[in-house]
Amino acid sequence: MRFGRRQPRYTLGGGGLGGPAYGGRPARRGGRIRWLPILLFAAYGLFYYFSNQEEVPITGRSQLVDMNREQEMALGLQSYREILSRERIVRSGEVVDVVKEIGRRLATAASTEDPGFEWEFNVVDSDQPNAFALPGGKVAVYTGIVPVAENADGLAVVMGHEIAHAIARHGAERMAHQKLVQLGTLAAGVALSDMDVQTQHMVMGALGVGAQYGVVLPFSRDHESEADYMGLIYVARACFDPTEAPRLWERMGRASQGGPAEFMSTHPSSETRIRQFEQWMPEALEIRAQHCPDS
Repeated sequence: MRFGRRQPRYTLGGGGLGGPAYGGRPARRGGRIRWLPILLFAAYGLFYYFSNQEEVPITGRSQLVDMNREQEMALGLQSYREILSRERIVRSGEVVDVVKEIGRRLATAASTEDPGFEWEFNVVDSDQPNAFALPGGKVAVYTGIVPVAENADGLAVVMGHEIAHAIARHGAERMAHQKLVQLGTLAAGVALSDMDVQTQHMVMGALGVGAQYGVVLPFSRDHESEADYMGLIYVARACFDPTEAPRLWERMGRASQGGPAEFMSTHPSSETRIRQFEQWMPEALEIRAQHCPDS
């Protein structure tokens, strides 16, 4: 049935359930994209990106970093103290001695790229199979990783990887990229502001998923692979056995079965890491032979 006059549009707004929204505008349908915020963001993003470029040691990759090293190291020290204040620190024993000796050798091996870190190595009493290194050379190894590492060479692979993260400034780089993602999200929100709310939510949701799976997670996996490579070089320079790296990740793979698919993860799969280590192994063995002729 068609009515001869236009019916009022009802909303859940100021007029109450079932009534017209007095004094309000009808819900917008469609709308147009406001391109100016996008163009301004693109111009600023390009300027920001190319004016804050550095080169990652060893790999030579260009990276976006907008924080000076003094700020980064201060944040690293603050975070390190906060983390250790909540943990049980192992002060002495065989594991502590081994970790400190491995750390000393790796720090010496990384001295060419070291920007002046004050290295510190601590052991945390925890079942968690983990380790980390923060800017400034602040390293922690959890006792839960020791059984998976199995030996000094395996532990050197773990620690070399974490040391590489700190030297490559991956934390500062992630922070810079997060700023770009946040600014892009803000620009997209302004650009879509003339559209109805449902369309805005749908588009912003799609952009968020795209940024997560198309930018953030792949970028994080690239950092992990770069740290694997740099860490392997440090292991070889320090005269540890680099061939332990793929064996370590075979053990790690068995210990972490049931994890998410690689494209949903911040880390490459164990299979990917093993394959990459095998590709890099000839170079690592050559470096080890140069630095350790008597071993």
